[in-house]
Amino acid sequence: MIRKKSPEDDIFREPRPHIVDFAFDDSVASVFPDMIRRSVPGYETVISISALLATRYLQDGSRAYDLGCSLGASTLALLRQIGDTRCEIFAVDNSAAMLERAQDTRSWDPRVRFVLEDVRDVVIDDASVVLMNYLLQFVTPDQRLPLLTRIRRGMRPGGALILSEKIAGTDEFDAAHADFKRANGYSELEVSQKRASLENVMVPDTLDAHATRLEQAGFGRVSVWFRCLNWASFIAFA
Repeated sequence: MIRKKSPEDDIFREPRPHIVDFAFDDSVASVFPDMIRRSVPGYETVISISALLATRYLQDGSRAYDLGCSLGASTLALLRQIGDTRCEIFAVDNSAAMLERAQDTRSWDPRVRFVLEDVRDVVIDDASVVLMNYLLQFVTPDQRLPLLTRIRRGMRPGGALILSEKIAGTDEFDAAHADFKRANGYSELEVSQKRASLENVMVPDTLDAHATRLEQAGFGRVSVWFRCLNWASFIAFA
């Protein structure tokens, strides 16, 4: 089977007189695999290793949540690892465009349920695994601790939250990240315009802020299991 190549991300290729806030609309959904591959260092590794880690903590008969699932990459990676484990997987996103494309791309395992809902409103219940890759940075800062606290309260003992985020406070890595995007074919104009569009909607935290907040939310041991430039992945245990 020949894998269809993702359309190239050219959203910010032409000069824009006004830069509007970034949104996960149909234009972004249509090029998202190319966009995130060229923008987030280590993305493919994070998705695959997230699934391997999640499989270790997914309890038979429990639920898994992929919060901010976009096109379902983390859900698909998890399915590839868990065999016939009895579970329900809730893939949640507030972008109708993302979920429509996710469900149109393949026939999904019946254990998966796609849910169009804001993650701040979704009920977390009987979860042994929660995946949250590149989501929290788009939640307003005052809502982050309440969200993580609700997640923790809805998890089984021994469960795991796997969280990936852009990290703040690393100027030298920010510069290297811009170089990474240029090396992947983005022009200076594209890098600049996308940065401007994200300025008001994507607010990263420091490593220490993430660790402290996870502890405040009630999680036990918190570890960083991946770091590449200004991007990091955590695992926190219920």
